[in-house]
Amino acid sequence: MTILVTGGAGFIGSNYIVYFLEQHPLVKIVNIDKLTYAGELSNLEEIKHHKNYTFIKGDICDRDLIESLFIKYNFTGVIHFAAESHVDNSIKSPNEFINTNVLGTFNLLDVAKNHWMESPHMVKQEHKKSRFLHISTDEVYGTLGDEGLFTEQTPYAPNSPYSASKASSDFIARSYFHTYGLNVVTTNCSNNYGPKQHDEKLIPTIIRKALKGENIPIYGDGKNIRDWLYVLDHCKGIDLAFNKGVTGETYNIGGKNERNNLYIAKAICEILDKVLPKKQSYKEQITFVKDRPGHDFRYAIDASKIEKDLGWQAQENFETGIKKTIDWYINKYQG
Repeated sequence: MTILVTGGAGFIGSNYIVYFLEQHPLVKIVNIDKLTYAGELSNLEEIKHHKNYTFIKGDICDRDLIESLFIKYNFTGVIHFAAESHVDNSIKSPNEFINTNVLGTFNLLDVAKNHWMESPHMVKQEHKKSRFLHISTDEVYGTLGDEGLFTEQTPYAPNSPYSASKASSDFIARSYFHTYGLNVVTTNCSNNYGPKQHDEKLIPTIIRKALKGENIPIYGDGKNIRDWLYVLDHCKGIDLAFNKGVTGETYNIGGKNERNNLYIAKAICEILDKVLPKKQSYKEQITFVKDRPGHDFRYAIDASKIEKDLGWQAQENFETGIKKTIDWYINKYQG
């Protein structure tokens, strides 16, 4: 049994591959990653020589390559992480997001469909259990006011080129289930944090800037709220959705840890004040900068479906997860 993981050198994908190989010792993984700026092979250092792990540098937009890999390895599953995901970059260069997130996802779905199926709703015998898991984001739902939560029934209302490209890919995945009967499951997650996240994201940026003695930039008034999910909790949810999820269903995975950006910056500074104290508090470095265009006010996920149907439960709250995260980044930036 061999699974194709796309984007496995990125933040969530690399955490997932390490977790997957521990949980499923008899399953092989082929990891395809383009190794753009956000992909780091160092994220997979601990398993690079694992007997069940193969890395291929490649682009999911390269259809010939994807087809050749399906022929060579006869995949019985796809876990699709590969995506451009930084909202600021999508505002500056939306074309990259449309290519990777829309065309790339279409390529994977279409090749999987052709490889696994005789015809619409007729699966080849050897691929009766072959499954495509599509990883998405809560940003496809748009923004919330002070109240309410995103559920799997929330209408899509993406507000950035990034979230629009992810919404498009979600719809393509949905269509391949409804039109062809492809075994597709989709997960939509809230903001992840934890080890191996790219330096550009909010939490690594706060930690890095704090340690360097530089201004810690916070957009607008810092009141934008996100629901924070520790990456290992997300990996466990993905694994449950892949192995036990119902075909055609969507599962929202969230941490029930709503925090605004200013709270996060202050919480990180308070922990650093204790573990690496200096003359003045790291909080003195917090600086407000011009808000980004179309900045959604609040995201928050109702994860009750995956909790009830698949037995998933987040193990970390924000306060426990952020301590582990800070320790990892101190080691990275000062080790």
